[in-house]
Amino acid sequence: MEQSQENNKILLHACCGICSGYPISLLQEEGYVPVVYFCNPNLDTEEEFNRRLEAQQKVCSHFGVELIVEPYNHKEFLDFVKGLENEPERGARCDKCIKLRLTKAFQKAKELGIKQFTTSLVISPHKNFQKISQIGESFCETNLDISYLSQDFKKKDGFLKTNNISKELGIYRQNYCGCEFAKHKQQ
Repeated sequence: MEQSQENNKILLHACCGICSGYPISLLQEEGYVPVVYFCNPNLDTEEEFNRRLEAQQKVCSHFGVELIVEPYNHKEFLDFVKGLENEPERGARCDKCIKLRLTKAFQKAKELGIKQFTTSLVISPHKNFQKISQIGESFCETNLDISYLSQDFKKKDGFLKTNNISKELGIYRQNYCGCEFAKHKQQ
């Protein structure tokens, strides 16, 4: 890989194939070389993890980007959010869930020597862009070697575009964020 491409690498934490399609394409248009990091211990079952991973693999193949998969470890999520099980959606449990995944993304970027990271979570109209950006940026306050790209992928019809990409590719479309607590509240 030539030097300029190496310098333009960005680690994109991906929550699912649906949400990552447009962010990958936009980052590529902006001159970045996205490396997708699929890290989702919050998913309630290994079956759900594998379904979303399969969709993510299709998206990454379509855009020709590298995919790094963090092995499924739901216990890690449950331990991290212990005591917050009854919190409402978009509350303290969700903040901790996002913090867990962005912590792991930050650590992975550092491990790989990638100088920037971001997340596809912000494309969802159900997620708070400012709150997610604050969490991502907080990791960089003491480590100036890595920065968080605070980009609202929802802008310019990003959510519509990412949904169109997922429909074109015929990938699995889930109907809940991922954890059993969110799933039970929707029933």
